[in-house]
Amino acid sequence: MIHQQEPICALATAPGIGAIAVIRVSGLGAIEATDAIFKGKLLQNAATHTAHFGLIEDGDQIIDEVLVTVFKSPRSFTKEDSTEISCHGSPYIVKEILKLLMKNGCRMAKPGEFTQRAFVNGQFDLVQAEAVADLIEADNAASHQLAIDQLRGGFSSQLKNLREELIHFASMVELELDFGEEDVEFADRDDLKSLIEELQKTLIPLIDSYNSGNVLKEGIPVAIIGQPNVGKSTLLNALLREEKAIVTDIAGTTRDAIEDVMVIKGIKFRFIDTAGIRDTSDTVESIGIEKSKSALQKAHIALLLYADQAERDFIATKFGDLLSTKEVIWVKNKADLSEAKIEQDDISISAKLNQGIDQIEAKLFSIASEKQQGDTVLTNLRHYELLVKTSESLNEVLNGLSMGITGDFLAQDIRMALHFLGELTGTITTDDLLANIFGKFCIGK
Repeated sequence: MIHQQEPICALATAPGIGAIAVIRVSGLGAIEATDAIFKGKLLQNAATHTAHFGLIEDGDQIIDEVLVTVFKSPRSFTKEDSTEISCHGSPYIVKEILKLLMKNGCRMAKPGEFTQRAFVNGQFDLVQAEAVADLIEADNAASHQLAIDQLRGGFSSQLKNLREELIHFASMVELELDFGEEDVEFADRDDLKSLIEELQKTLIPLIDSYNSGNVLKEGIPVAIIGQPNVGKSTLLNALLREEKAIVTDIAGTTRDAIEDVMVIKGIKFRFIDTAGIRDTSDTVESIGIEKSKSALQKAHIALLLYADQAERDFIATKFGDLLSTKEVIWVKNKADLSEAKIEQDDISISAKLNQGIDQIEAKLFSIASEKQQGDTVLTNLRHYELLVKTSESLNEVLNGLSMGITGDFLAQDIRMALHFLGELTGTITTDDLLANIFGKFCIGK
């Protein structure tokens, strides 16, 4: 049963001047409201998924020549009756058409209201609905692919299977409670334990994928570390193809972390040019060096730049323990000034002459590609927190089984796990939850 609500309207394309603007209308009476201002074919008699040319008029005044596409329930994005008015991209025209629609029974849509209606009407679950926002915001191939995978239901299907298996055992345990006095056991405890362990084998990798997934979405942080005047700022400029950082012969020029992003073969990286690492009595420079250490701690990849073996040894000694937890790329700079041998896996470059930069990019891409391996990757903090709570509830079930607790306590822990899974997919929702999620969407989506 499709739940059609009052008609809403909004600009679905970006605001401002453009060649084309699209105004979306959806809800009970959406087609009639569009008919009232459209001079052309009677849209109420039109077949779904058809487009019709005509005029938008306000009394005797022609507002624009438009193309109206009709989508009839349930074959639309929202599963409601919907129209999309393609007009010329003039802010004045858009404003006048929206005013006319509101005169004929529509109201302006709230942020994310079209997608929220699609969710309410069963077009997709809450995980997929959130993927719509991620897809719109994707600014590189990696985050786009993650959003597409979630939108197409890869993550949702895994959650659905988990929940269905849990529901089966929950119902068996609940059935036992109805026959409590007869001491019967419908849910085999060994089978339940095996199921929980199998579920955890699915949940734990998903939970663990959050850090790498979020990094791929926001950009993999790369700290450029080295001593003063080794060419860190020159390397940053070479990677970014612009003069982002100040380059001079004066040691200690960079006293604060400089950050910018670039995309390499569809993967986003956040480069951080840090202050040169050395012993100094300069207060400001010392603060910059401390920020460099902090940047290295937060980075997933360390680009360690050196000019000679002594500098390489200095960095290795200074950050040995910390570097063991990072992906490390050793880079010898100033190859145009010295042809000294380097260690086998190191990369030799001349940042000044833009030589060898492609080798660094290839290495960065190789490391990032390994992070992308895996079927499903979490990128949403809400999903992560709910899966952690689900896993904790399942651990309580395992603990209860080992202690031999009664079925009523087992059922309670299973119900908690089901609750968190249901909240994740939207099977269980509250108005506040939906308002928080869809309120972050743009108007018109």
